[in-house]
Amino acid sequence: MVQADNHSPSTIGSDAPAKKHDAIYFAIAMAALALWWLARKHASLLPLWAPWEFSWFEFLSAWLTIYWYIRGVAAVSAVERPSLLRQISFFIGMLVIYAVLETHFEYLAEHQFFFNRIQHVAMHHIGPLLIALSWPGAEIKRGMPAWFRRLVEHRIPASIVHVLQQPVLAAFLFVGSFFFWLIPSIHFHAMIDPRLFALMNWTMVIDGILYWCLVLDPRSSPPARVSFGGRAALAVVVMFPQIIGGALITFSSRDLYSFYDLCGRIYPNLGAHYDQTVGGLITWIPPAMMSVVALLLVLNAMRLSEERSLANEPHDETTPVIDASQWTG
Repeated sequence: MVQADNHSPSTIGSDAPAKKHDAIYFAIAMAALALWWLARKHASLLPLWAPWEFSWFEFLSAWLTIYWYIRGVAAVSAVERPSLLRQISFFIGMLVIYAVLETHFEYLAEHQFFFNRIQHVAMHHIGPLLIALSWPGAEIKRGMPAWFRRLVEHRIPASIVHVLQQPVLAAFLFVGSFFFWLIPSIHFHAMIDPRLFALMNWTMVIDGILYWCLVLDPRSSPPARVSFGGRAALAVVVMFPQIIGGALITFSSRDLYSFYDLCGRIYPNLGAHYDQTVGGLITWIPPAMMSVVALLLVLNAMRLSEERSLANEPHDETTPVIDASQWTG
């Protein structure tokens, strides 16, 4: 199709179109530089939506990804663009992750356990699930500069992603990374070491995106990595260890996370035990609910896939047809 050829990835990433967007790259870089300087020299002047501790990696990752997505969506015809709901899902997912990482919310997460749990649920479950639901990979790649797209599509990162999205390993890493950082001694060191703190946060984001993209792949298998039944099983199997882990924290009779007493809690009158109980409930209930939501989304994707197959493939009208819509609604 002529229109598709005019907007192919190789054309979008070429030097000529890239020059027209230099001003936007420059604006993103200047905004990052300004926030970095203000966060270091005049932190008290920054509003609540500004970074508490500025991170070049977090800021540029978020805003470049958003820009590339917008550019990729704009590069195709209206017929080929993702639906408005998918676009909204992407932007809300990005906003959720950005809000808990690059705003003053991070200060709350460093000084109250239940805020820390909200932060991790947001960047490991809610934000990545919404991003995966939007299925933005093609749009983001289309909007990237050609050299960066070649880097992303290189066989080494592709092989790493392929291994990490092996279904059993993906489920293990999803649950394991979430609770690894909750081991009291490891959590303590991660909270006092800025490098470990950054590593903890980014393992949450990256692992969450990889896992939910595996589970919420809207395509049939193949080309999807796992069948719809396998994806439904993945959505359910991670729920039970999360419930158990959250319950252990909730009902623990001793203070597991002494760091928050040492650094000073935002609400000291709540007490360590109350803070830990609320944090345990946040670790327990919302992630379990997200697994149920994911299961429903997988079943709906299966229903839509079967409807498309039935619409495109003629069948014998004397043979009864049973499709997923009869039991998924």
